Amino acid sequence: MKSIQLPFLRLFSSIIFLVILGSLQIASAQNSIPQTPGHKDDAATEPSIVAEPTPPNANDNSLQNAITPAAPSTPLVIGPGDDLEITVYGAPDLSGHMRVSASGNISIPLIGYIRIAGLSNSEAEAAIEAQLREKGVVNDPQVSVYVKEYGSGGISVAGEVAKPGSYSALGPHRLFDVLQAAGGPTDRAANKVIISHRGQTEVTTVFLSKNPAEMAASNIDLQPGDTVIVPRAGIVYVLGEVTRPGGYVLNATGGVTVLQVVAVAGGTTHVASAGKTRLLRKTDAGFQEERIDLKKLLRGQIRDVAVKDEDILFVPNSAIKSALNASALVAVAASTAIYRVPF
Repeated sequence: MKSIQLPFLRLFSSIIFLVILGSLQIASAQNSIPQTPGHKDDAATEPSIVAEPTPPNANDNSLQNAITPAAPSTPLVIGPGDDLEITVYGAPDLSGHMRVSASGNISIPLIGYIRIAGLSNSEAEAAIEAQLREKGVVNDPQVSVYVKEYGSGGISVAGEVAKPGSYSALGPHRLFDVLQAAGGPTDRAANKVIISHRGQTEVTTVFLSKNPAEMAASNIDLQPGDTVIVPRAGIVYVLGEVTRPGGYVLNATGGVTVLQVVAVAGGTTHVASAGKTRLLRKTDAGFQEERIDLKKLLRGQIRDVAVKDEDILFVPNSAIKSALNASALVAVAASTAIYRVPF
């Protein structure tokens, strides 16, 4: 009996030892997990889900536009006639309202004249602080310069715009902003603008395109004191028996011909006397008249004729015997509609 119990006791002791060893290993593994305050049993608490950030799409144009830095605007500079409010902190006797003289100077008590024309606000502040420090008026000067009105910094817009005049350079002062403030170009405007800069003899010519990329490139910054001139485009008048009589703006870089303007006018009507078409051209001696056989021109039997600014092309009615004279045609052209076409 003793020989049977001994192996059994050894087996039972080994099982107990293995159970205790396993319990110690489990406890050790649990202690190695870092605990955070308020940590609860995973079985009782749902784990929080953190969404991974969505990677940017390289083809997303909105993202590219968002990160594209805006073009820096041209800083405004102070000029003669500008109305300033100058504050010297801690020295009210030196502060005050003043206007820049015609020579570009201002006068400050205990300092005298300081030339600030051509400087930006921050540059003018530094110049005044330097003079106060140099002459021992203020040990550590702090100056603020605020331009209440740019008397000489307006941008003038003239020519073929709805509201010609002078516009403030405060705020946005790019080309399209100023043109929009002036009501936009008229129907008679050319597809270009001429910009003259204050104090410079050279001018800048900017061509206005309908291409978005070219439009963005032509929206240039303007300087205070610039003058924007929108010239009048050439216009040829097509009157009489055509589908859409009127004036047509010549914005082409090359030549425009009779066939082209007749085509954009919708062609002749069924009662037109195309063979008796008249071309009136303004000269120093008055209007010069030329007879054009539009019927042969349409058939390619004669060479096409180039048109110029202020030409009047008149297609008569075959049923009407009396023809309008040059004065009558000019009066009709002056009151006709103007069309912009992609010549």
